[in-house]
Amino acid sequence: MDPVIVVGAGPVGLALALSLARLDVPCVVLDEAPGAIDPRPARTVVLRPDTTAFLERLGCGPALDSAGTRWTAWRSVRRRRLLERVEFGVGGPAPVSSISPVPPVSPVPPVSSAAPASPVHVPQHALTRALRTALAAQPGVRIVADSRLDELRQDEYGVSAHTRGANGAWWRASYLVGCDGPRSTVRKLLEIRFPGRTAVERHAVAALRTELPWPGEALLHRSPARQGGGGSGGEVTARPLPGGVWRLDWLLPPGRDLVTPDALVARIRDSLAVWTAEAGAAAGTGAGADAGADAGAGPGAGNWAGSGAGAGPGAGAGPVRGSGRKGGGRGGPYVPAVPPYELLDTGVHTVHHRLARRWRRGRAFLAGDAAHLLGALGTQGLDEGLRDAENLAWKLALAWHQGASEALLDSYQAERRDAVTARLRAADRALPLLRDGERGGRWRAVLPGAARGHTAMLTDGHLGRGPLGAPPAYARSPLAPVIDPSCAMTVGTPVGAPVADVPVTAPDGAQVPLRARLGRGLLVVLVAPGTGVWDRRHWKSAGLMPRLSKTVDALPMPAEVLVAESYPGAVAHTVLVVRPDGHLVAAMGGVRPAELYACAEAVRGGGAGSGPGDGAGGDPGGGPGGAGRAAAVAAFEGAERARAENGNGTGPEGPFSHPARRDGEPSEPAEGAASPQGDSDTDRDMARGADRDTDREVAGDAGRNVTEAEVRSGGGAGR
Repeated sequence: MDPVIVVGAGPVGLALALSLARLDVPCVVLDEAPGAIDPRPARTVVLRPDTTAFLERLGCGPALDSAGTRWTAWRSVRRRRLLERVEFGVGGPAPVSSISPVPPVSPVPPVSSAAPASPVHVPQHALTRALRTALAAQPGVRIVADSRLDELRQDEYGVSAHTRGANGAWWRASYLVGCDGPRSTVRKLLEIRFPGRTAVERHAVAALRTELPWPGEALLHRSPARQGGGGSGGEVTARPLPGGVWRLDWLLPPGRDLVTPDALVARIRDSLAVWTAEAGAAAGTGAGADAGADAGAGPGAGNWAGSGAGAGPGAGAGPVRGSGRKGGGRGGPYVPAVPPYELLDTGVHTVHHRLARRWRRGRAFLAGDAAHLLGALGTQGLDEGLRDAENLAWKLALAWHQGASEALLDSYQAERRDAVTARLRAADRALPLLRDGERGGRWRAVLPGAARGHTAMLTDGHLGRGPLGAPPAYARSPLAPVIDPSCAMTVGTPVGAPVADVPVTAPDGAQVPLRARLGRGLLVVLVAPGTGVWDRRHWKSAGLMPRLSKTVDALPMPAEVLVAESYPGAVAHTVLVVRPDGHLVAAMGGVRPAELYACAEAVRGGGAGSGPGDGAGGDPGGGPGGAGRAAAVAAFEGAERARAENGNGTGPEGPFSHPARRDGEPSEPAEGAASPQGDSDTDRDMARGADRDTDREVAGDAGRNVTEAEVRSGGGAGR
């Protein structure tokens, strides 16, 4: 069978190709660029725990540890008031927060074991290099540089793609995925519209090496004090990187005004001076006293108290190290010291909100920025792109090895587009409150606690919580099974949501985190308290294990049995079925062969069919129900008889090597299932910008260093 072509060699395209390669699917990656990686310190990405775990499973963990940093805490400040401080740990369900107008200056308490896992902040070029290194070790993957796609043809058997450039040629593929960014050539050749909103946020960005008063902690500072007694305003974030480097982002007012080098330097000096002065005041050293040397001393130096610092109009002048000075003549305002810093990179980042009308056309798919653009209010577009890659990889691998129904391939668009739609809708609802100057101010004046609520909303976006940032749940997935309600159990994870990363025991006796086993097939997890004392030599013959193992071996797709001592909200002998991307399919009481078979059939699309060009009609449904469920029961019983007659022989090697089965015509989708075409209301919302010249608007994000004569928005810094 022909390989899968991935167009685009950014992080999303490389992660998709690497995922497919690990599932024994050959890939060709077409890279328009010459292959060299351009290091840009100001172009960084923040990875949530779920996407970090996905990259670690792909073999990028050591690179993330060396090139990225995990924050010790996140602090949200408004003016001089600390509203929330979230401490990070190894992982857990709930944040540890302290809310206080003027927190005491005291040592930071030890991190609770229930503290959430920190995001990972890493330069994008380091992530790209790590993915390329991991791909180089995979057989069956080829990256072709200097290959610009210019023609695309589909037929019932596959896809033909033509490239021009140094390696111009015709390429043949079973499937093709466009991961080629906002100005996607694949999307244009498929004639898919890309409506949405332009420039919903703009940020000036700088990467610099300096010492700030809260080492290892990230900061969201709303309405910071300005030098010269000019009140407060704006918003700035400071996020640490390895080697004493920080990325600073300043929210810019609406419009397309250029950010001059002098204006950006003034912002840098103003922010550094205010932070060190206020930290010095909190530590009792006086505003700005020896800010460069002493403000970072002591674990409590990052707390905020005191009157802050004023400054004269000479904020852009050379720094005065170690002391304040008078500005503006005799009796002028106090100018705090600016700590030494080394400016490494600058840029302007413009956030657009766009959503492709379709994410699949025949055997061609869109993923990452080619399918969606988002990033306002601290959300991360790359997170969603990596979730696209994880969702699509196992489905394409199943289709490549077994053949796939239309329902399986359509479920990518139905699940992922719906999730991104919800993210864009949440951001669009929050933006008027948080960014709409006068109206937002009126809300803050009328509603008690509105400022704190707004800061909490922004914190959710930055930390991956709530509607703005939490990992998506596919509650309306067309792959959801229909099982007997009397068998279903309620656990702490809703059906369709990502499972908790509990410790589990694998068939070889190894004890690993549950999410470490994702990616290669179904996971069937038995909750059995006390299994930690089982003899590993006999664990598969104890309790329910023999019947469960026999049932799982008969499923129509590869699956693995795991045992957990406990799971949130689950009672003993609960059986969880988990998809290859970590989302819960079902929870049931005890070993239910027919229901387990129905789950596997639903996950693979309701029956093994042919792809869109293999001459067979696709399955329109999302899982067996009625006659389909009866067929699943009959198929299970037939598989049991066949295994009894033929023994436990194995099929061809490979993670998706079980022979395809077709057990009757699958049913229609369950009531309330998501349409592959997406949400019509959101389509209308996003169509507000449909008649604009999308290519011209997105092309404005080329990005240049701010030290040039002018700065264009977008490409200077990733989110």
